[in-house]
Amino acid sequence: MQRARGMSREKHEVREADALDYGGRQQDHPEEEHGCVRPARSKALARGDMSFAREPGDLLMALAGVESSEQLREAERRNPERRGQEESDRPIVPENAPNEAEAEEGREGRGLANGKALQNGTHRTLSRMIGGQTVLQRLGEQARSQKGKGAEKFTNLFTHLRVDLMREVFYRLKKKAAPGADGRTWAEYEQGLDERLTDLQGRLHRGAYRPLPALRRYIPKADGKKRPLGIPAIEDKVVQGTVVAILTPVYEADFLDCSYGFRPRRGAHDALEAVDGMMYRGKVDWVLDADIAAYFDSIDHEWLLKFLGHRIGDERLLRLVARWLKAGVLEDGTVQPTEEGTPQGGLISPLLANVYLHYVLDLWFAHEAKSLSGTAHLVRYADDFIVGFQRRGEAEAFLERLKERFARFGLKLHADKTRLIRFGKFARRNSPLDGRERPETFDFLGFTHISGENREGGFRLVRRTSRQRRRNKRQALKQGMEDRREWKLADQWAWLSSALRGHFAYYGLPTNYPALASFRRQVRRDWHRSLMRRSQRAHLTRRKLDALDLHLPLPRPHIRRPNPRLPLGSP
Repeated sequence: MQRARGMSREKHEVREADALDYGGRQQDHPEEEHGCVRPARSKALARGDMSFAREPGDLLMALAGVESSEQLREAERRNPERRGQEESDRPIVPENAPNEAEAEEGREGRGLANGKALQNGTHRTLSRMIGGQTVLQRLGEQARSQKGKGAEKFTNLFTHLRVDLMREVFYRLKKKAAPGADGRTWAEYEQGLDERLTDLQGRLHRGAYRPLPALRRYIPKADGKKRPLGIPAIEDKVVQGTVVAILTPVYEADFLDCSYGFRPRRGAHDALEAVDGMMYRGKVDWVLDADIAAYFDSIDHEWLLKFLGHRIGDERLLRLVARWLKAGVLEDGTVQPTEEGTPQGGLISPLLANVYLHYVLDLWFAHEAKSLSGTAHLVRYADDFIVGFQRRGEAEAFLERLKERFARFGLKLHADKTRLIRFGKFARRNSPLDGRERPETFDFLGFTHISGENREGGFRLVRRTSRQRRRNKRQALKQGMEDRREWKLADQWAWLSSALRGHFAYYGLPTNYPALASFRRQVRRDWHRSLMRRSQRAHLTRRKLDALDLHLPLPRPHIRRPNPRLPLGSP
């Protein structure tokens, strides 16, 4: 560690760009009032030999294709090989994070989820101890102790790229993840792991390591378009994950409370609770619903390295990050250079994206909010963020300054998806002033937010699963039913139940029960239709389907308890 004596060239450039126009110092958390709010066909059905003279339990066994209730219960627990590796919905990374914040899906090969997983626990288990602390715990303590004291840089981080930490990172990677450009899987790399990691450490420290281009793949987005992913090679995943583990304690001391995406012990529900606090405790009458166009593909490499250099004084580590940024992508057998952006799918991309917006947006907003006469609040999840304002004029002026700010750093607001709307406690009363029968709504993290009323006629924040997200999920389940028509009924039920429980776990928030109950009814009807199409001669009557619902019921929605930190009278 060393304290910067005078101003380095990188720091000077950062300050000149107004990325840190607050004396080059890390800012304390702003006041809540003016800143971030904390807060195959089944044989049983195809034979046509099911008799409904049987007892209900026997009927269940016939439908499920098992001989005992113990086998039925086991069907929900087991994971047949042909089932693949489908995972239920998990509130990890929204499908539209970075752009639409799909906090429900954990997709295969999506490095964003991997990045968060590494941040969540790696530092707690590092075996190498110094003075009773792990190396990463010590880094975090040092970073926190410097908060608000000036520009100190970490100059010896590269030495922590050791075999022991890389081994821990390797065993936290998804074993079934798609291979990168080298075609090597997790299982293949595990063979002779210690020798491989020892060789990797040697190449890193003598400067012989060169990352491979990321393999380009595409996944569907909520709007029907496709999102490009860049899948790193397994060796590059290990190194990236190790760097994430090293840098996370440093930047966790710097990041502001308004940032929630891809951070340890923070998630989409925490961001939604911050919105609750903004709406109920803050003086919010206007909401800026912002969307950054192609954020991950627009990050300026030069600015990103300057931002990193403000805290990281280890040139070897900065060169390593630069190599990843310039490694390119492999698509259709051709390597395409990457002059800007950081590929979605890389384990280090979420951290780099957070660092970029920390300087471009978070710190700048905290500075700007202090000059407002009314209140302002920011809640950001990755590149998806909303800003609440007390006064319309200040909100409009802020939006114009935000466009100029983003343009300076290569970013652009999506013209069709960025809106300033009247929202909050007085929206229902004042909406006629805008020529509207009812207040406008906005979508954030998969929920449509509505200015509603409680029983006393006061304001109530109502959330419903967004129509697009609901439609996409239902379509995905229908396709899953079609793909699993040859499965035993008990296996179908177990898979479908798991998917629904995951969906309810994320979307089961207060005020959203009607949408979830309706979704369950639709899925149940889709499942019945799927079974009837496959039954052929063993025609499924209404009685049989009622018996199925009785003995193989789909899970019902479960609503999470409201945040106890919110005031009484909240949702």
